[in-house]
Amino acid sequence: MELIFGLVTLAGHIALLLWGTRMVQTGVQRAFGPSLRSFLGHALGNRFKAFFAGMGVTALLQSSTATGLMATGFAAGGLVALVPALAVMLGANVGTTLIVQVLSFDIAAAAPVLILIGVLMFRRAGNPTIHDLGRVVIGLGFILMALHLLLALMTQYEGAKPLAAVLQAIAAKPVLSVLLAAIVTWAAHSSVAVVLLVMSMASEGLIPLDQALALVIGANLGTALNPVLEGYSGDDLAAKRLPIGNLFTRIIGVGVGLAVLPWLTGVMTAIDTEGARLVANFHTLFNLLLALAFMPLLTPYANVLRRFLPRKVDPADPKQPRYLDPAAIETPVVALGAAARETLRLVDVLDEMMTGGKVSVTSPNRRALGALRQKDNILDSLNTAVKTYLASIDADELGDADKRRMNEVLVFSMNIEHAGDVLDQSLLPHLAKRIRRGLQFSRDEQKQLAEAFDRVSANLHKAAALFMTKDEQTARMLAAEKIAFRKTEHEATVAHFDRLREGGIDAAETSTLFLDLLRDLKQINSHLVAAAAYPVLEERGVLLQSRLSGPETEMLASRQG
Repeated sequence: MELIFGLVTLAGHIALLLWGTRMVQTGVQRAFGPSLRSFLGHALGNRFKAFFAGMGVTALLQSSTATGLMATGFAAGGLVALVPALAVMLGANVGTTLIVQVLSFDIAAAAPVLILIGVLMFRRAGNPTIHDLGRVVIGLGFILMALHLLLALMTQYEGAKPLAAVLQAIAAKPVLSVLLAAIVTWAAHSSVAVVLLVMSMASEGLIPLDQALALVIGANLGTALNPVLEGYSGDDLAAKRLPIGNLFTRIIGVGVGLAVLPWLTGVMTAIDTEGARLVANFHTLFNLLLALAFMPLLTPYANVLRRFLPRKVDPADPKQPRYLDPAAIETPVVALGAAARETLRLVDVLDEMMTGGKVSVTSPNRRALGALRQKDNILDSLNTAVKTYLASIDADELGDADKRRMNEVLVFSMNIEHAGDVLDQSLLPHLAKRIRRGLQFSRDEQKQLAEAFDRVSANLHKAAALFMTKDEQTARMLAAEKIAFRKTEHEATVAHFDRLREGGIDAAETSTLFLDLLRDLKQINSHLVAAAAYPVLEERGVLLQSRLSGPETEMLASRQG
């Protein structure tokens, strides 16, 4: 009975350690997530800047997995070369050791103070940043408390024969220690928590120093397994280059570390004999040496990865999402970035449909029109995938900025899909009707339609850029396009009635079809404005609720408010 109670207590202390680590990660993500992602994206110019950026971001996030997912998203999307992305991962692995260095000192007395300060900050809900940083401080307090409780518990069982027998059996085979730590790290999704646990055991003398070092080596291997096993699940091997490349650097480090483990034990003992400090120092040294060894070799190493993990040129099914990484769900800032990147694929598909529609104004190719209408199925599938992916993110993990960005992604995705519906259900059938009846637009009508198609296509590209930059001036320019299309439609309607008076039935049919196409393009343009311009203008507080003026409008607005 005492053994069962002890195991349950041990599990509870470990759970507190994991929860504290989790609170630190989520708190930093909520407070600085978008800024960290932007900083990391701008720092990927060369391998050295990328290395230090990866180290700094991971030191704050306390999750090399989260940093790796960001870098993987950049690399998979073609936004950054593989060499600096690999350098980010080397830096990220060093970054995880910094908090371990701090916590290796005996500062457990600070736990209650940190929790008290954190709770006071957390209750400041009016200031989101202070609120989220309070979560970080509470998490640090929980980590220190968990470590203190673990040390106290292990002191009680220091002389227990069953525990000693188990630990001795594992210590007899260093490979077994490495595999055990790798599995536990993969399951816990935190190398920091596992290394801290090893630190606690080593400080109480429950495990010999060589076994402690083997367990640290295993923790470094386990943290590289998550992105590979749980990351991008598509069949494009190029998206796996970064996580697999990082895993193989870990495997090489593990192999060398095991080979020289007896020598390493002697060296680390000469530096510091205290168990906790020895484990922390080795954890840092292991990752620093691995980074120093691989930094000069990243270019040829990247070439090897490109050769054995080639990019798939022709995806089998364009309706399948490419960037919605399931492993990123636990890191909201990464998941939102992946959803935004996937949403831009809808822009590419809609742009192809617009280009084909413009050609069909003068071309009588019915088969081409049929192929264009099939592309609307791609829009529907991708929009559904984006909505489902965003719905799977835990709302409790989102800060206010993250919630706004999620809403922006949803609004953009749905409006682009609706614009595709207008093309599929109205504009393209109108073009098919022209072909069936053998109607020909006049040169002036062809010119106006070509200009309208070009204008919508330009606005589509402007909307995509605005979706990423959220620039107010660009939003105003895009919103003004609605006025331009209303003016074009009005002028075309007046000209239509003039043709009715002059040209008879034949001119009336062609002119009516011309007007229908203009209205379709106007509606598509309206969806583009609603997708990108309105969210930015509304956030800035410069979007009017109605174009109506007068006391009736003001009274209605006050009632709705």
